Amino acid sequence: MSAQSWVNRIWYGRRTPPLWTMPAAMLFSGIVAARRALYRCGLFKVAHLRVPVVVVGNLSVGGTGKTPLVCWIVERLKEQGLRPGIVTRGFGGSERAAQLIDGGADPSLHGDEPVMMARRSGVPVGVGRDRPAAAQLLIDADCNVIVSDDGMQHYALGRDCEIVVVDGDRRFGNGWVLPAGPLREPIARLKSADAVVMNGGSGLLEGSLAMKLDGSEAIAVIGRGVRPLQSFVGESVHAIAGIGNPERFFNMLRAHGVQVCGHALDDHAPLSRRTIFFDDEKPVLMTEKDAVKCASLADARHWFVPVTAQFSAQDAAALLSVVGRALPAGAQCMIHR
Repeated sequence: MSAQSWVNRIWYGRRTPPLWTMPAAMLFSGIVAARRALYRCGLFKVAHLRVPVVVVGNLSVGGTGKTPLVCWIVERLKEQGLRPGIVTRGFGGSERAAQLIDGGADPSLHGDEPVMMARRSGVPVGVGRDRPAAAQLLIDADCNVIVSDDGMQHYALGRDCEIVVVDGDRRFGNGWVLPAGPLREPIARLKSADAVVMNGGSGLLEGSLAMKLDGSEAIAVIGRGVRPLQSFVGESVHAIAGIGNPERFFNMLRAHGVQVCGHALDDHAPLSRRTIFFDDEKPVLMTEKDAVKCASLADARHWFVPVTAQFSAQDAAALLSVVGRALPAGAQCMIHR
């Protein structure tokens, strides 16, 4: 069992965390509150940029569906003639300095999610541990809206809008902050967000918007051929997912009638021939984030399934209204058309 699997069993598989984790969680909660207060009172510097900043984040460690939502928002902004850019930390990459990347960047240097977002969105992506510096590079590149992938707790970057994404299946786990539970901040932090988006699950939090992630096609890692996902119905496949909640990907494939042999990897896990090849000729389906890391390893068996954020017309309009309020008056008119 991997370390991540062991931790997930504690965070999501039991209501009460081990006693030895509770004092550390209480200390962590106090540090989080003090740090936020220091930013709010101005003792810690906040960089306020000259363009609107929309932060898409979460309270939990691990994946909740932030990145597909970032791409959805960016696409809506592009449709209205705006010039968005994406800023992100670049987790898993070795480069530390802030820099701009495109879809041809090396994921080992800049991280898998930034490269995936650059390929999917077609907009500039600023990567760096110093998010204000990375965001400034986007402004210098003529972006007039910044969308931050994660960064809700990165208070050094000022923001005009906060959208919190909640995993509708796992929600908040046992409800404790780190290390006793999966939360970076207490659940009460939701009250200060401009919108709460529930990704999947069987019910909504009060006032939240419903989002689901789904894919309709598989794309060959090599050659970029396309197969409808329905063409795998009744077929047994290997499925690889190095994301925060691998079961979400596996269950999506099963919902399409695909027989899945799932191989869950740690979030952002590096890939090798050992992790993507098996002792048979079955197709191998993987997430889009994993596919950016294995182009040099894959063969004709390997496919990735891009997922997109989907909303009802009412919830899409409500979310765009929230984003629109963060934009200058002229841009607000555009996004509400």
